[in-house]
Amino acid sequence: MAAQSSPQKHPSIARRMIAEVLFKILGICSLIIAVGTLVLLFGALLFEGVTRIDWQFLMSYPSRHASQAGILPAWVGSTLIMLVTAVVGIPLGVAAAIYLEEYARRSWMTELIEVTVTNLAGVPSIIYGLLALGLFVYILGLGETILVAGLTLALLILPVVIVTTREAIRAIPVEIREAAYALGATKWQTVVHHVLPYSAAGILTGIILALSRAIGETAPIVTIGALTFIAFLPPAPFTTQPPYLSFDWLLSPFTVMPIQMFGWVSRPGEDFASNAAAAGILLVGMTLAMNGLAIYIRYRMRKQVTW
Repeated sequence: MAAQSSPQKHPSIARRMIAEVLFKILGICSLIIAVGTLVLLFGALLFEGVTRIDWQFLMSYPSRHASQAGILPAWVGSTLIMLVTAVVGIPLGVAAAIYLEEYARRSWMTELIEVTVTNLAGVPSIIYGLLALGLFVYILGLGETILVAGLTLALLILPVVIVTTREAIRAIPVEIREAAYALGATKWQTVVHHVLPYSAAGILTGIILALSRAIGETAPIVTIGALTFIAFLPPAPFTTQPPYLSFDWLLSPFTVMPIQMFGWVSRPGEDFASNAAAAGILLVGMTLAMNGLAIYIRYRMRKQVTW
């Protein structure tokens, strides 16, 4: 009996396989180009600025002499502003997402709020700066202060935190909620003891993305009147006398690292360009450290939570 010939592939299947291979090749090439460009740019930044980073650079004030200039007010200002942003934006965003996802009734009003929040996540950052300038600076009279900058960036990250938190909560199976209700848990107990712990990893991912965007923003900070040159530090948040806390720093003028970098880049001379490159390395380091801490917390939460 003659051996049967191997079955021929259908032409449509062959075309799909070829398209899949071509798509993989395109994806790999795109990845190589993107990662290669990032490596080249960061390598050039390191080559130009790493030799400038030392203790004197970190702990000195800006100067018209490049060799004596430092970045102390800029990284202190960035740190304090991110503190205000996190304290205001994260709890407010998570609470709003919990309400919209777990408590709000489905109506045209909630649908309108959801569409608005989603659209606000894509609004250019300078719009938030103009909003903060009119509301916080002119109407409320808070001035160009750390508090206003933190509130501005909190408004900037708020839609991102709300959207990502809602998606993380929505991914929790409904069976977990039903099991909690069957055991007599209230709505609040179900959310606090079951929904939030299981969705914490996804919520932290959204917070990481939001804070990473905020720390490098310049347009809204410039809009509300941040200084490009500042030769003093805000008052210390801690004191030696009761109540050992001071909030005077919230109403202090400020500068941030992106603005300090812009001021150095706009000056002539390679020495100031090296200072800007060093500040860029430190800004990337601050972002990585902040993200690394959040990723570690997320990892620990994922290990503790089991389905």
